[in-house]
Amino acid sequence: MPSFQERYGPWALITGASSGIGAEFARQLAALGLNMVLVARRRDRIEHLALQLSERHNIRTRTIAADLSPSDFMSSIGPMTEELEIGLLVNNAGFALTGGFWDHALEKELELLNVNCRAPLILAYEFGRKMIERKRGGIIFLASMVGFASVPFWANYAASKAYNLFLGEALWAELRKKSVDVLALCPGATNTEFQEVAGISSLGVMPVAPVVALALKKLGRKPSVIAGWQNRALCFAEKWMPPRLRLAIWTKVMQNISKDSI
Repeated sequence: MPSFQERYGPWALITGASSGIGAEFARQLAALGLNMVLVARRRDRIEHLALQLSERHNIRTRTIAADLSPSDFMSSIGPMTEELEIGLLVNNAGFALTGGFWDHALEKELELLNVNCRAPLILAYEFGRKMIERKRGGIIFLASMVGFASVPFWANYAASKAYNLFLGEALWAELRKKSVDVLALCPGATNTEFQEVAGISSLGVMPVAPVVALALKKLGRKPSVIAGWQNRALCFAEKWMPPRLRLAIWTKVMQNISKDSI
């Protein structure tokens, strides 16, 4: 049986790699011997992480400071990866806007859509096509447990995570006989900077390391995975709830965790 490095190496590309789940993917994949392409807006963060990983694990690294919201973001990534064999793509970058749908400018909602949905689609298309030609590789989409439910005050964000969940699961079915593995990872609240950026409290969060370890364990085995037994239980229960009850529960949850009045 081929090793992880033989299946998904020699290079992994991770978006949103400057902190949180993306940075932890980089740490765990580097420990498995994969070279790293780290993509994020904060150049200082990814350069520092790249230096740490190269020194600790004797791997090669490449950093790309890029914003995934503009329509031409591939002009930054394409030339820097053209000669590399990207065997694993981790579509991790994303953010949430907390509050009423009309509380945010349309431009911000469209930016969320571009980063959370459009960019993963383009990256999966470009790098996945090469994986199909090589007959090996893997793609991980960062969905969420909120991708299983419509969530008031996170309307666009939850919808974007449903998109990643459905896209990842469908591509798993399309590519499983072409030796390319796809996984939609569905975390719940995780101990990252996400809560601060989204303007919500950080109560009840999971450590980031087991979330990433679960994804790497299930890649090639399942189309999707929910991190945390409590989250799995909640998602199962939601399937049987009347929509009005589910929406009422999520409304109360969002009102409780939001740092602002909603």
